Amino acid sequence: MRPDTPTRKTSLIGNLIRGVLIGIVETIPGISGGTVALVVGIYKQLIESASAMIHWGLSLVRGRRDEAREYWSHISWRLLIPLGIGMVAAVFTVAGPVVDLYETYPQRMRSLFFGMVAASVMVPLLMVRDDVAYRKKRLDWRHLAMFIAGAAVALIVLSLPATLALEPHWYIVLPAAAIAVSALVLPGLSGSLVLLTLGLYEPTLRAVEALDLGYIGVFLAGLAIGAVVVVQCMKWLLEHHHATTLIILSGVMIGALRALWPYQNDDGVLQPISDGVGLNILLAIIGAAVVTVMVIADRKMSRHAPQPVH
Repeated sequence: MRPDTPTRKTSLIGNLIRGVLIGIVETIPGISGGTVALVVGIYKQLIESASAMIHWGLSLVRGRRDEAREYWSHISWRLLIPLGIGMVAAVFTVAGPVVDLYETYPQRMRSLFFGMVAASVMVPLLMVRDDVAYRKKRLDWRHLAMFIAGAAVALIVLSLPATLALEPHWYIVLPAAAIAVSALVLPGLSGSLVLLTLGLYEPTLRAVEALDLGYIGVFLAGLAIGAVVVVQCMKWLLEHHHATTLIILSGVMIGALRALWPYQNDDGVLQPISDGVGLNILLAIIGAAVVTVMVIADRKMSRHAPQPVH
C-alpha cells in the first residue's frame, strides 16, 4: 500500500452497514470478511488501523507512552467503532438464523454466494491494474504463475475432507480462532469455512447464540493472537509486494469457489449436477450482480476521494 494513496471518506452510518455485512458473511462458510472489506472499499484502512492498534498496545506494555500516542493517532476510530458495532450486532442476531438457513437450503445458498464471490475477484484484480498503472510497470508470466499457484493451493486445501470432528476443547478452539481470524484480512479465506473444516462451525455459532461466555472468551483470545500475527504479515506484504500479493489473493479466491460449488454433500464431496440448475444459475447471477453494482458504486465514489497534498 502506497503511503501517498488517498484514503476514501466514509460515513459513520456507512461503516455501520459495512460492519453488518462483514458480520453476516463471517457466519457463512465460503465467504471471506476480507473480501467484503475489499468490495466496500475499506480494506486498506482496516489493515492500517488494525496494525496501528496492535503497535499501540505493544507500546503501552513496554511503557513507551510517546510511541503509543503516535500509533493511537493512526487508528481510524471513525471506521473501527461503527464497524465493530455492526459486526457484533450482526453476529449475535444472525448467527442462529444463518445456520438454520444454510442447513435448510444449502444448495441454493451456495449458488447465491458462489456468484457473489466469483464477482468479488474483480476487486483485487482492479487494484492490481491501478497499482501497475501507477508504478508504470508490467505484469509478466511470473504473476500469472502466482495466480495459478494461489488458485491451485486453495482448491487442493478445500478438497480435503470437510470435517475433522474435533472436540471443542479450549486448546482446540484457541488455535482454530487464530487461524479463522485470517479471514478478516485475507480475501478468499473464510473463517467460517476454517471452523467448518475443523468441525467447530456449529459449536461456535451455537455458543454465540447461547451466550456461552467461557467458549466465547477462549475464542476471542484466539482471535487476538491470530490478529497480531496475520495483520502484521499482511501489512508488510501489501507495503512491499502490493501487486504480487493481490494477484495471489485473487487466485486464492478463485480456488476457494470449490467450497461454494452448489452440488456437494455435507462432507464437501462433489456430487453430479441434479435438479434445480436453472434456479441455481439465477441465484448465482443475482449474487454476482449485487457485488458488481457495489464495486461499480465504490469505484465511482472513490474518484471523489481527497487527493494527497504534496
